[in-house]
Amino acid sequence: LPLPSWAILSPGYWQEQDLELGTLAPLDEAISSTVWSSPDMLASQDSQPWTSDETVVAGGTVVLKCQVKDHEDSSLQWSNPAQQTLYFGEKRALRDNRIQLVSSTPHELSISISNVALADEGEYTCSIFTMPVRTAKSLVTVLGIPQKPIISGYKSSLREKETTTLNCQSSGSKPAAQLTWRKGDQELHGEPTRIREDPNGKTFTVSSSVTFQVTREDDGAVIVCSVNHESLKGADRSTSQRIEVLYTPTAMIRPDPPHPREGQKLLLHCEGRGNPVPQQYLWEKEGSVPPLKITQESALIFPFLNKSDSGTYGCTAISNMGSYKAYYTLNVNDPSPVPSSSSTYHAIIGGIVAFIVFLLLILLIFLGHYLIRHKGTYLTHEAKGSDDAPDADTAIINAEGGQSGGDDKKEYFI
Repeated sequence: LPLPSWAILSPGYWQEQDLELGTLAPLDEAISSTVWSSPDMLASQDSQPWTSDETVVAGGTVVLKCQVKDHEDSSLQWSNPAQQTLYFGEKRALRDNRIQLVSSTPHELSISISNVALADEGEYTCSIFTMPVRTAKSLVTVLGIPQKPIISGYKSSLREKETTTLNCQSSGSKPAAQLTWRKGDQELHGEPTRIREDPNGKTFTVSSSVTFQVTREDDGAVIVCSVNHESLKGADRSTSQRIEVLYTPTAMIRPDPPHPREGQKLLLHCEGRGNPVPQQYLWEKEGSVPPLKITQESALIFPFLNKSDSGTYGCTAISNMGSYKAYYTLNVNDPSPVPSSSSTYHAIIGGIVAFIVFLLLILLIFLGHYLIRHKGTYLTHEAKGSDDAPDADTAIINAEGGQSGGDDKKEYFI
């Protein structure tokens, strides 16, 4: 069998084996035996360079690093997918200012490529010219950035309950991007993303559509189409479309003041809403013919209320989309007296005086009660020539106010 040139040049290819006469060891067995048993081949594993695959966004910069443990007095080299040498050691071989040397040592050769284009994608080769020549591959993947999406299909305005379809498209992505829809914070479920290859044969154009029925709550809503792609690294790339919805008006009546009374001025405001906003208001009172008025102003004015104004009033808000009638029942109450500042002052003074009188009465009641419990008792004593006070046995109570005679009398108050 013919031998490869590397086998001839590499020592240790042949190895003594115990073979029977007339037999030949298989070639792969011999190579395997050589790889694991030859000291030279074991040493050559340290001369094998290594690198890594890289992914870069179009327009960015990629760094290619090649390393080797045992350089065997040889330099490293980088080549592009077209097998053009970019750098041999620290020497530039291809005149492309985008390619710069980052590091050049006996054990490493690193270069950078700036402003990467889609055409730069491919397999780059790092080589070391030992015996034999050893190489390592680095696959550079260039991501195409999707363009800002474009929304189409929206008319100038939509009518309530109308169904509409919006389309979204974005080109230039690689790999193909995905499109999503939302209305405000609500996700809209559109059709699956459609993918079409661009004329350059490298990037893709994606498109999607969404169909939904609009309501009056959608007036002023914002529909957003967003692109999801790894090249954006989480950044938002979207387009929004604000929609307008035409719908019939609504109305409500608000009184000012809220609780009207006889003799006051009253305004009944008819607050109409809609798209378009109501242009006319028709006021009427139930049981009254003809209508009170038709006006562009939304308020009905009562300069001086009286009880005859009580009743149910209707306001019809009118636009070119239709009309809506609101009702309000007016009950005119008697005027409530409004206290003056002087009467308020007198009322405060009267309250204070009444409180003081009340305290005095309480004091007198307690004082009288005390005096009754400690009322004095008069004791009469027949002195009979003695000035000394009688003791308890000789004390005579003069209940009738005294005795006749000239005897001296003394009174003791107990």
